[in-house]
Amino acid sequence: MLNEPDRRIIHRLCGDIGDGVHPFREIAEELGIPEDELLARLRKYQEQGIMRRFGAILHHQRAGFIANGMSVWSVPDDEVERVGALMAACPEVSHCYERPRMPDWPYNLFVMIHAHSEDECRGVAARIAASTGIADYDILFSTREFKKASMQY
Repeated sequence: MLNEPDRRIIHRLCGDIGDGVHPFREIAEELGIPEDELLARLRKYQEQGIMRRFGAILHHQRAGFIANGMSVWSVPDDEVERVGALMAACPEVSHCYERPRMPDWPYNLFVMIHAHSEDECRGVAARIAASTGIADYDILFSTREFKKASMQY
């Protein structure tokens, strides 16, 4: 059962965590609790299944990453786990998802690449292709962002 401090913590973490060097310390101070208590409660939430994951939204354009390419890859089904893990480990990759193939869409692995330019993004994809041995891919570049928001509970 959640108590009042738990509710305050969960409510606070639904918003931006901030862009300071020590965001959890700053949140703990704001809530009036020690940072180690905040972190212990977050671990407890995860262990109890109250919090399945903690996601942070990177405002990549503010950070200088203005080229965002959703690369789509046709990976042999028996290689998806291995190749997906390699792609997800790239520092320029923020998202890596397996999706079902469609009759008119042969791609089954979707990988979001963030870079400073479209050429740099293409270079990252080429490097991924070389390291994984997967040559059948394309890159779809973002043209406009419609929404980016944290979950609210």
